[in-house]
Amino acid sequence: MTTSAELGVELGTGRIRIRRSGASSEQEQHTGPENAKSHTEMVRRASETAATVPSIAGTLPVVFPVVRNVPAITTGQMIEVDRVMIEDLGIDLVRMMENAGRSLAALAIARHAPRTVQVLAGSGGNGGGVLTAARHLWNRGVDVRVTNTADPERMTPVAAQQAHILDRIGVEFSSRPTDADLVLDGLIGYSLSGAPRGRALELIEWSHGRTVLSLDVPSGVDSETGSTPGAAIRATATLTLALPKTGIVGHEHTGRLFLADISVPPHVYRAFGIDLETPFGESPIVEIV
Repeated sequence: MTTSAELGVELGTGRIRIRRSGASSEQEQHTGPENAKSHTEMVRRASETAATVPSIAGTLPVVFPVVRNVPAITTGQMIEVDRVMIEDLGIDLVRMMENAGRSLAALAIARHAPRTVQVLAGSGGNGGGVLTAARHLWNRGVDVRVTNTADPERMTPVAAQQAHILDRIGVEFSSRPTDADLVLDGLIGYSLSGAPRGRALELIEWSHGRTVLSLDVPSGVDSETGSTPGAAIRATATLTLALPKTGIVGHEHTGRLFLADISVPPHVYRAFGIDLETPFGESPIVEIV
């Protein structure tokens, strides 16, 4: 991809304006306010137009910096990191989820440039993360569809909030996943307990043979030991958060491993004897080798 575009919607006129980098003129499409029944419809039209314009992931590099010798942490340590972030530092789950989802969307666009994305969302934090990514992808003109393992009423509060936002902006939810350029996996995170079952199992099996980008941990893989007690996602790539988890480094189900900054201060890891020099000096997303 060699071009980028900016999309603007003038709500008072129903006008969609696209600026291509390096272009000397603007292309305008008049939708006509009489046909735009709501703000949601106008944004949907803008998204459909944007989907035809090549873009890159904002200011992030398409080839992400490569880092080596990044320490990995256990599931128990990551649970404690989350606790410190929320209870001691006041960096709540919503903020961390927004960072994770934005980074996942950026990585998806930079590496795969998908026109269509199928999101597989569980009921917990990983589900909330991919739902957040779905919003960022939708806002950038990607055709996004979401399949949940549970209704919002059975999700954790923060994940349910993300689902409600998607519903309000017009993202399509479906009980059955559909073929897409890319699948986002947020079914099960580090809370895996035993073999996946029920709806999560069905969606994991459906994903096999497709291009999958997992959030934090490929669903079905134990984040600490790497064991797979049952079916597991076979990811093309995984974007893990904060620090790599011990069970997924070098794992055959992980694919290429990327790491995203969710704003954990490096000194938080010192409680575990990890004196970390931030790997995010050049980019909030890096590739681990």
